[in-house]
Amino acid sequence: MADEQTGVGQAYDAVAELYATMFTGELASRDDELALLGELIAAPPVAVGGLPVGDLGCGPGEATALLGGLGIRAFGLDLSAGMLAQARRLRPAETFVRGSLLALPFADASLGAILARYSLIHLPPAELPYAFAELRRVLAPGGRLLLGFFAADPALGDTDQPVPFDHKVTTAHRWPVDALAALLPAARLTETARTVRLPGPGERYPQATLLAEARS
Repeated sequence: MADEQTGVGQAYDAVAELYATMFTGELASRDDELALLGELIAAPPVAVGGLPVGDLGCGPGEATALLGGLGIRAFGLDLSAGMLAQARRLRPAETFVRGSLLALPFADASLGAILARYSLIHLPPAELPYAFAELRRVLAPGGRLLLGFFAADPALGDTDQPVPFDHKVTTAHRWPVDALAALLPAARLTETARTVRLPGPGERYPQATLLAEARS
């Protein structure tokens, strides 16, 4: 794993127990995001072909468990050993593995869908094309990728470039939705839907999702 990625993993190791406690139930309470999970697993390689869904950057594994509860094969991957320890403690019935988004330990076209919810925010912007290429490598044709991320905020003076900010764990980036979406075609990923919403209680920035499909 690259030094920067190792540093991110270590930063999350230090807060893993607190993080798992603070965010328990956070995703399960959001009907909008649960609907997006339904869209994700409706991808033919999952719904018809039975290929697994990877929750990449799974943290303490809440989304992994929610996906498994929808009746499909799901597993979680994270860079942080501490986060994986929390995931295995809280959700012992699920499968969790360690790995980097820049070097995924999976065969080509082996996943039917990928959830990457706030998983790419700590990567330097120059590494995003490599991450998308790696995500596309492991996705089967027709598989779907669901991204969650902090959106740029014009009210803060954000323009058309990603903006670093002081995330509570380690440096992260707010991304203009159009700028992030523009990176998808080079990785043979086609945007099919997007959402952007204003910050909710306890949130500092707008929140966005992109849903994309792997082209042959």
